[in-house]
Amino acid sequence: MSGEIQVTSTTERAEEDDEAVTPVGRTPEPQAPARTPKRTQGGVLNVFSIGILILWVVMAAGPLIWVMVNSLRDSADITGTPFGWPTSLSFENFTNAWSDANIGKYTLNSVIILCGSLPGTMLLGSMAAYVIARFSFRGNRFVYLLFAGGMMFPIILAVVPLFFVMDNFSLLDTRHGLMLAYIAYSLPFTTFFMTSFFRTLPGSVAEAATIDGASHMRTFFQIMLPMAKPGLISIGIFNFLGQWNQYFLPLALNSTEKDKALLTQGLAELSVNQGYEGDWGALFAGLSIAMIPILIVYMIFQRQVQEGLTAGAVK
Repeated sequence: MSGEIQVTSTTERAEEDDEAVTPVGRTPEPQAPARTPKRTQGGVLNVFSIGILILWVVMAAGPLIWVMVNSLRDSADITGTPFGWPTSLSFENFTNAWSDANIGKYTLNSVIILCGSLPGTMLLGSMAAYVIARFSFRGNRFVYLLFAGGMMFPIILAVVPLFFVMDNFSLLDTRHGLMLAYIAYSLPFTTFFMTSFFRTLPGSVAEAATIDGASHMRTFFQIMLPMAKPGLISIGIFNFLGQWNQYFLPLALNSTEKDKALLTQGLAELSVNQGYEGDWGALFAGLSIAMIPILIVYMIFQRQVQEGLTAGAVK
């Protein structure tokens, strides 16, 4: 008994000593774990990826910067050092290209054509895509595959029958005929893209509008089309780029009327004339004039393009 009493008293005394040392309400601080050296996992892969991105930026932006810089240089300076910096700014290159080479008139013709073809492509493509995506009818899949197959058909194979068809309807060398050709050329990709986009939109909204008495036309224009705004902007940018830079269709369908020639035709003519005149500064200025609208449009709608391409990817 005396041994047990001694052990108990010794234990109680040790606990009292611990309480006296450690303040009440404070837990002892844990010991910091030993530091382990950091591992650089994937370091080589990251360096390789960054190098590829830098190379891609140089390959994509390098020609644009080179054209912009040479548009401000004299022709003699360009032929002497093609990859040099301008010794003096030569803004008359833009004046020569705009007035003397008729780039201004060609640009205006391209703008007029796009003002008719781009809205027509977006309207018809979105309407066809909405019907295919939202309505079930016999032949729905077949019509969708027809539009998808239209993207795989080379336009060069259809230019000869297209030429004779437009000649029979007296549409050659006319602006409205070229607008119709642009719309037919861009319609398959527009319908294919917008069909996939309309399928990602909630169908309950259209059903609620139908229950409230809205017609199909009103549901499309006032409800579904505003909801598809990111997709419309994205496909609109792609159609703008394709129609603005189109050269083959104007060359085949609008070759005799020089007053109605487009910007791509004017740049080709200006490039051919350099073999006789040697005004390289005007040529680079004309290329800059053709690139500036594309850069401005993309910079303005860059965020909407990214939203349209990624919409519906994550549900």
